[in-house]
Amino acid sequence: MADLPGVSNSKLEMPDSRRPDARLRHPIANLRWWIGALLLGSTIINYIDRQTLSLLAPYLKLEYHWTNSDYANIVIGFRVAYSLGQTAFGRFMDRVGTRRGLSLTVVLYSFISVMTSLARGFYSFAAFRFLLGAGESGNWPAATKAVSEWFPKRERGLATALFDSGSSVGGAVAAWLILWIYFRWGWRPAFAIPGLLGFGWLFVWRRMYYPPESHPRISAPERAMIVADKLESREHVENRRPLSLGVLWKMPQTWAAILAKALTDPVWFFVTDWFPIYLVAKGIELRTGLIAIWIPFLAADFGNFFGGWVSGYLIKRGWPLGRARKAVVVFGGIGVTMLLPTVFTTRLSLIALLFAMATFSYAAFSTIANVLPSDLFYSESVASVAGMSGTAAGLGTIVAFKLIGHFSDARQAMGGHSFDPIVIVAGLVPFVAMILVLLLVRNSEATRQGLVRSV
Repeated sequence: MADLPGVSNSKLEMPDSRRPDARLRHPIANLRWWIGALLLGSTIINYIDRQTLSLLAPYLKLEYHWTNSDYANIVIGFRVAYSLGQTAFGRFMDRVGTRRGLSLTVVLYSFISVMTSLARGFYSFAAFRFLLGAGESGNWPAATKAVSEWFPKRERGLATALFDSGSSVGGAVAAWLILWIYFRWGWRPAFAIPGLLGFGWLFVWRRMYYPPESHPRISAPERAMIVADKLESREHVENRRPLSLGVLWKMPQTWAAILAKALTDPVWFFVTDWFPIYLVAKGIELRTGLIAIWIPFLAADFGNFFGGWVSGYLIKRGWPLGRARKAVVVFGGIGVTMLLPTVFTTRLSLIALLFAMATFSYAAFSTIANVLPSDLFYSESVASVAGMSGTAAGLGTIVAFKLIGHFSDARQAMGGHSFDPIVIVAGLVPFVAMILVLLLVRNSEATRQGLVRSV
């Protein structure tokens, strides 16, 4: 379906009268939540594709004789492209629109995931992971922008939790799906088969997603509610352009969004990319430890919704937006310290419990980190800020992974304790992020100038 130029100040991508499906006039109740479900689906597929390598890493390491540092370098290739791509895709989304931009990113990463089945060794794996990172980098900026377009402020936390929970759902599903395929058909089908999922999702997305102002299936009350929230937030200003990167860099609100992601996402990516290797280092065999792989992901899923629901509930009770978001940040920053006691045990059940508590808390924090761009900035700049935050998170993850590979190899002789310093740092860094967010999320001169939203 070809994209045609929009007709309003909201960067609408195709007017109702010119769409092939404009004849479908029966409204869909609560359409915004169906849009949220589509964003959830994209994130689930995104994470299934990226989890394939980490789940197969213990076996690929043996087949190709990789050290932990070798594996870290392959994963870093993904992170380099993912980091740089988020800022690039963020600006791209703000310029071409959510529908077109997310379509492109899903096509890219689905194709590359299928092609990874052709890898033949270290360098080809590194190349494919680099390309996968570039393709997957647009998902979060696009989803954050879609939330800012479709949801009022009281629902943005829960809507963000919905799509962000796809990371934990995808991780949990991947643990079963990928290993099931691997033990039956080998590692090549384990890359190729999940890669096909994105193409099915894309068909639904192209038929379903348009901005609320021009969607042919939205009900009049829902459209009025969304428009009223934008009017209240002064988003009806005509011809508003995205803020330049130079202006954004000077604002404390931008740094709040950046640091919230940069100091928490590396912890999550440690779980997603290193947890199977961590369990093996603890002396736990993956077949018997499969429950420990998916329980932290399931806990994170609940944490996403907890963070979104609690902050939305507090706003409905009359709390200012900033205070409601900060309350969840405090909970998350303290809760991730539950990683610290894992250094004292090799019991699978206790490790699973402590990681679950930490990922639950992380996910609550992460929901707020992901919603901050849409809380603090108008829709024309949301994807840009979300992309910058993702880039910072990616750069932090690259540094973290390089250190993880080095120190885990250096301490390999210590057996079950080789990851102890890594886990201690992972438990403390989000606490630092919590303090910084409390200081930086505030009204400033940019608020008084109307450049950002009031909190």
